[in-house]
Amino acid sequence: MSGIRVEGLNWMGVRPQIAALLEKALGGEALNQQEGLALFECLPREEEVLSRVADQVRQQRVGEQGSFVITRNINFTNVCNMGCSFCGFAKRKHEAGAELLSLEEVARRAREAWDRGATEVCIQGGLHPDIEGSHYRRILQAVKAEVPDIHIHAFSPFEIFYGARKSRLSYADFIQDLIEHGLGSMPGTAAEILDVEIRQQLTKDKLSTAAWVEIIGTAHRLGLPTTSTIMYGHVDQPRHWAAHIQLLADMQSRLKQEQPEARGFTEFVPLGFVHYESPLYTGRSEVRPGPTASENLRMHAVSRLMLQGKIDNIQASWVKLGPEYAERMLRSGANDLGGTLMNESISRAAGGKHGQEIVPADMVAMIRRAGLQPVRRNTLYQSLQHYRDEAALQGLHQRIPLLQVALGGAA
Repeated sequence: MSGIRVEGLNWMGVRPQIAALLEKALGGEALNQQEGLALFECLPREEEVLSRVADQVRQQRVGEQGSFVITRNINFTNVCNMGCSFCGFAKRKHEAGAELLSLEEVARRAREAWDRGATEVCIQGGLHPDIEGSHYRRILQAVKAEVPDIHIHAFSPFEIFYGARKSRLSYADFIQDLIEHGLGSMPGTAAEILDVEIRQQLTKDKLSTAAWVEIIGTAHRLGLPTTSTIMYGHVDQPRHWAAHIQLLADMQSRLKQEQPEARGFTEFVPLGFVHYESPLYTGRSEVRPGPTASENLRMHAVSRLMLQGKIDNIQASWVKLGPEYAERMLRSGANDLGGTLMNESISRAAGGKHGQEIVPADMVAMIRRAGLQPVRRNTLYQSLQHYRDEAALQGLHQRIPLLQVALGGAA
């Protein structure tokens, strides 16, 4: 394979058709849906080459930096009547443990996060039947009154759907109002798998694929950047993964054609299904118990090759994978570890096992062990601090106290 330049890589046993796809990716071309599917279904002996090629493409696209952000997740309510089959988080309004944080408490948590070094708060919640559409604006107002300079990354597309409907506003008008009151970016969660068949099994009456695309597309056209996600390892198959990633790539391409300066998707975050206490798994025998180690590797590697030049930040969610395996993903296409999280409860409610305390210095250590250069970033992937030596790391310890981490990352 004369066109391929990956030092020390053994191509023995790699089929010609797979080698041709990897060579295409190394040449800077994003792979399409069918090509991505072929890599998702590659033979076990081809997996190491796939991983190494994804690592090389990561280096070509974003260099040798591994990044993280200091953030706090604020789940302002766990009350939700949607009944998504995978969710172990939601409570009914009168159920024990149901809560709706006051605006003052949301603002207090944002202040505490800022005082501990966070540059971002991520705010999401269930669809509480008693809140008005204006509640989302009031959350933003409360946080900005308390911490004017913090970035607010908030409200899933499902929350936008709910708030707009309750306010009797179009998606565009509702999102524009939130932007004017301090919304800085939106999580591209509530995506699960963007496939009609799979979504019907997972969510029934939840946001449709078409509505998710419309809401995210509206946000992008208004200049509001978003993340993008996938939740995999349940009733889905590789063909659904490839189609999901292609849909995101196409959305980003269309946006850039219409508005070349628009940011659109800032990152892609694969989120493995956490099955332990999820009703989807406990109630149905055919549901898989989350992705395998091989599927995790392939998801991060193939998404890098399909999304290159479109969404160049691929995040390895250490709260889903566990810290050690997240490090492996940093050499399989990923370039980011997400955030140091506080008080998030969605994955914990599903029985996730990787909750722990972490300090930013631990993130730096994880990135260094993967052989990358640690960088602290903000929400929009602007570099804030490089950690090139121990003096910089010691300063990080001194400035930013311990952050208590529960599991994070809604799909």
